[in-house]
Amino acid sequence: MGNEGHVAHISGPRRPRALSPLREHLRDTFWFAPTAGLLCAVLLWWAASAIDLKIIALLQQAHAYEAVRELVSIAEDTKTIVTTISSAMMTFIGVVFSISLVAVQMASGQLTPRVVRIFIRSRISKITLTVFLATFLFSLLVLTSYESETDVRQVTSVPVVQSVLTMVLVGLSLILFIAYVSATLRLMQVGPVVDRITREALRMLARQGTGGEGGEDGARLAPETGRIAHEGRAGAVLDVHVARLVRVARRQGVVLRLIPRIGDFVMPGTPVLAVHGGAPPPRRALRYTVSVGVERTFHQDLGLGLRQLSDIALRALSPAVNDPTTAVQCLDRIVQILAVVVRRPLGAVHHRDRRGAVRLVQNVPGWTDLVDLGLTEVRGAAVHSPQVTRRILAGIDDLLLLAPPGRREPLLRHRTLLLQSVERAVPAAADRRFASSPDRQGIG
Repeated sequence: MGNEGHVAHISGPRRPRALSPLREHLRDTFWFAPTAGLLCAVLLWWAASAIDLKIIALLQQAHAYEAVRELVSIAEDTKTIVTTISSAMMTFIGVVFSISLVAVQMASGQLTPRVVRIFIRSRISKITLTVFLATFLFSLLVLTSYESETDVRQVTSVPVVQSVLTMVLVGLSLILFIAYVSATLRLMQVGPVVDRITREALRMLARQGTGGEGGEDGARLAPETGRIAHEGRAGAVLDVHVARLVRVARRQGVVLRLIPRIGDFVMPGTPVLAVHGGAPPPRRALRYTVSVGVERTFHQDLGLGLRQLSDIALRALSPAVNDPTTAVQCLDRIVQILAVVVRRPLGAVHHRDRRGAVRLVQNVPGWTDLVDLGLTEVRGAAVHSPQVTRRILAGIDDLLLLAPPGRREPLLRHRTLLLQSVERAVPAAADRRFASSPDRQGIG
């Protein structure tokens, strides 16, 4: 986007990262990093091969044939090692990632199927596969550099530098293998998974602009002059290209308003953008500005972290699993996320151009929406688990200490509903008193 515009939220000016949506979409794929790694392996081999050719040419020009003979001898010794590496590397890759996929399947069954996305976005997983494949391809290319010529005056290439780089790649692969196994084992643990989800949600919150609840900002918009419908496949709204939409709206002299929230499911023909104050921009200018996919992502989705934590807690509280401690761990993180947003302005986010004029309005969930998302379903499933009810009450009490007066109502409502549910579901008075006592550890 360069100098054409920038985005300013109510909290202050902030320059958009024009490639941010593309970067996030590539992080949600598992092919880009390995493909780039293979290309880098080819370039590395080409550079190393050129160095080997130059070394031999310089030695022959200097008539240092004894040195050339020593290099040929070394290359013959390393050829066996490179051959072994090239034949074993692909088998090693297959075994390692087969075991990993089994581990991911177990984690998704125990926690939530959406935990697979953590594996896909994991940098260590992508780096490990990239280096493994690059080592395999590089070793194959090195084998093509060996010559059958033994006359030191006629030989043109001795892959010494290439062989050394092959050994370096093998050593790097072994180090990454250890790190990868450690990361995969952590993926099977509840604590690291919910911590990863929380950190993703908090990073999104740091990128997300703030808004203003109550609809006051929306009242300043010019009358709606048109709507733009979604064209393409049905799916969830993943994100919007804020920088491009601001640029298009500035050139057209209008304000664009995103109708669905990030994460909403849209179908072909569903209105996605409303135009205020002028003629709608041409359709071609809005291409690739609203991304739709099969599964929600963290990039701009304010509620996805709470949704995933709630899903894990609900599965843990189901009669088939009956794991209230996992639900308590999820509640710890739900309370953490709510504590971060308890004082943040929410509602409509206004993105501005470089002159400070509003060009894009994007609705985000309000405080009540987030509290309901994080607590409603867990509260309904926790009635027969005193450990979980006590943790919910303690979390609500902590949030009440942080919340300004205007944001206490949904917290008090959930507290009242939980106590009423415990009153109805638990017959013994002593058990009711115990289940209704706040405890940050559930049962500490």
